[in-house]
Amino acid sequence: MKKIIKYTFVFGLSAMLFNSCGTEDLEPTLAQSKAVETSINNVGNLYSLVKGMHSQLTASGYYGQEMIVTNEVRSDNTFANGSSGRYSTQAEYKYNDNTGFVWDNAYAVIADANIVINVDVASLAGDQDYGKHLQGQATAIRALAHYDLLRVYGQQHTPSGSLGVPYITTFKGDDLFPSRMSIDEVKNAIYNDLETAYAMMDDAYDSKILISKLAAKALESRVAIYFGDWVRARDAAKIVIDANAYTIATAANYVSNWMIDQAPNSIFELEFSASDNVGINGLAYIYRFPGDSQSGYGDIEVVSSVIDIFEDGDVRKNILGYQAAGTRLRNMGKYPDTVSGTDNVPLIRIEEVVLNYAEALFEIDNLNPMALEQLNKIPSNRGASLYTSVTKANILSERRKELMFEGFRFDDLMRTGQSVPVIGSSQQLVTTLTYPNNLFAYPIPKSEMDANSNMVQNNGY
Repeated sequence: MKKIIKYTFVFGLSAMLFNSCGTEDLEPTLAQSKAVETSINNVGNLYSLVKGMHSQLTASGYYGQEMIVTNEVRSDNTFANGSSGRYSTQAEYKYNDNTGFVWDNAYAVIADANIVINVDVASLAGDQDYGKHLQGQATAIRALAHYDLLRVYGQQHTPSGSLGVPYITTFKGDDLFPSRMSIDEVKNAIYNDLETAYAMMDDAYDSKILISKLAAKALESRVAIYFGDWVRARDAAKIVIDANAYTIATAANYVSNWMIDQAPNSIFELEFSASDNVGINGLAYIYRFPGDSQSGYGDIEVVSSVIDIFEDGDVRKNILGYQAAGTRLRNMGKYPDTVSGTDNVPLIRIEEVVLNYAEALFEIDNLNPMALEQLNKIPSNRGASLYTSVTKANILSERRKELMFEGFRFDDLMRTGQSVPVIGSSQQLVTTLTYPNNLFAYPIPKSEMDANSNMVQNNGY
């Protein structure tokens, strides 16, 4: 089993995996990666690996639930009501190095991405141009996974420290116990991967359920907004917007868009089937009960005052609703299928990119009239009042209303240096965490610390 671990995972999770003596935590098939690497003979094999990487992203321990919900429940949007005990630890910032999170899943995706990226496409049978496109997709997914790791475990929002995460670019590399790179090193590697991916991909192969050329550029705008690289954010967002490949949802179809897959405003979404995310393991089931009665999980409840941030007539207010005889405010409209959990999960929408563009334009020149024009594209399609001027507060308010329940709020609070209310299971204010704070960086998992002598734990754990 040690041999399997060595060739399967790129570094220091071996102690945990060895002790588990099983592959349940490696979903979908990390234990098969050793065999996969030596059996890539044609471009079709690469496609299968790329599809598998996208499937790994749908795991409940990644974008299937945890990545999105954790970033909502650690914000002023929602709280964990303790219905089944899920996410109470995250909501009250009581996690420790045994809590776990996205570490295993993200590095599993990266491991398979590196297999695809480092294959000599010229040696494969099949459409080699498509093979290069697939390598571009793997490179973009590698960037996404490292970005996720950095924003969860990086020290950028702590009082001191400059550590990011290891950036892994080879499968079965010589360094099985890598050290953490600096935040800037990881950020620059993400940018490099996204630029490389954009250059490699061909829009003739674009799909909304596999990361695409324009999705890579949209993701670059997201990363640049997070780090305040405003010119990069502006330029990346402009490329996506100018492509005219996606349309902002109108007021008439904003709510119904969440009931269909590959809507016109979707840039990149994860495809779900019943076997991917059945019922209780999905986003829908954690956000609400299947019916009005108090059954199921429904641990993630909306803070009661959130409904007041929406004007009457703003169709985004219709995403909200009450359950349990009107006593629990819920996300009722996003990820609506509690029966089978087969709604696709949009990871990038054109509305986010427009807001990225507006913010970048404002930060570069707060008198630029185009910033207001871009910002107002969102409320003008939501039945909401238009803004008469652009301020940072207006931008963040619009982002909160537009992107609520999609996992953006915690990062928006962090990147703008805001304190965070800690809300208990009875919706009481437990405390307020001032920015910066050691609790804003998740602990490196104990299994990794035990297995990797070069790993440094985050402060406070």
